[in-house]
Amino acid sequence: MRRFLAMCRGLVLSLALVVPGIIISGCESKAQSGAGLGALGGGLIGSLAGPSKNRKENAVIGAAVGGLLGYAVGNEMDKADRARITETLEKGRSNQVSQWTNPDTGRQYVVTPMVAKTVDGRTCRDVEIDAIVDGKHERATKTACRHPDGTWEM
Repeated sequence: MRRFLAMCRGLVLSLALVVPGIIISGCESKAQSGAGLGALGGGLIGSLAGPSKNRKENAVIGAAVGGLLGYAVGNEMDKADRARITETLEKGRSNQVSQWTNPDTGRQYVVTPMVAKTVDGRTCRDVEIDAIVDGKHERATKTACRHPDGTWEM
């Protein structure tokens, strides 16, 4: 019975920490939110796993592992959009619009690559990016240049 009560207290304390984290996470990037929530969840699982005398150490280890995994998952959602922009830069015709909505984030993009040019021996393109992020319209014109390995950097 004591172990059950200790687990319940741990669960209530963890929820008290996780819920504000979820609310505040709207102000961060997906990777940061994932890292924070992963750390909280990992800490909870770690504190409940193993012998009670090692609860603190288990919580620290769980938080570290959860934070890393959460960051990786959250960052992956943003990578999908960067991959689409890279594809547009690589294969898109000048002034041809490419648009999509990220199904995970709901963000909408309209990307228009411009004519390629050579800058310091590298192929570069200006690109107009119109995005709707969390209901707000954002517009930017960036210059992206291709590295020798084929990747693009803005």
